[in-house]
Amino acid sequence: MKNSKLTMALFAAAGLTLAAGAYAEGTSKDSRDMAVKNAAMQYRSDKATCASMSGNPKDICMQAATGKERVAKADAEAAYRNTPAARESARIARANANYGVAKEKCDDVAGNAKDVCVKEAKAALVRAKADAKVDRVATDAKTQAGEKTAEARKEAGDDKRDADYKVALEKCDAMAGTGKDACVKDAKIRYGKN
Repeated sequence: MKNSKLTMALFAAAGLTLAAGAYAEGTSKDSRDMAVKNAAMQYRSDKATCASMSGNPKDICMQAATGKERVAKADAEAAYRNTPAARESARIARANANYGVAKEKCDDVAGNAKDVCVKEAKAALVRAKADAKVDRVATDAKTQAGEKTAEARKEAGDDKRDADYKVALEKCDAMAGTGKDACVKDAKIRYGKN
């Protein structure tokens, strides 16, 4: 069982990494359409592989297959459009795919450990989306890079800090009494909350 979970985790990671493969910037419409068709064919193949599994490993496999297809399609669109917004959308698709797989993996644990796992997955999603936005704003030729980038970085930093704070609080929930109080107080200080 552990080997199949490890195999699935490796499959998911490899699939998402391969789906993120580099397309030539500014590809043609035909290249984009071919990449989309290939992604759909790969999805059907991955889905068939998942069909032989059961339980949560199957759920993880299906989530990875779906995420891999969405990332490949978003990457193809980003390569075709060749704009900062399209590249941001592709990065967000990748972040959502990783989040979906991570969230499914959390189903293997229970109680506070599951809550922490879900919060950590959500925090990683928030960080990835924030980074994608900052990069888009920084490279968007229509904005005044210095002012807009600084604002985007501040917002991204706030979002990341809030997500990390939620993870820290969830970890404190596993404690009781003065230990929990000290943990919550430390988290508030560390993440600038009152």
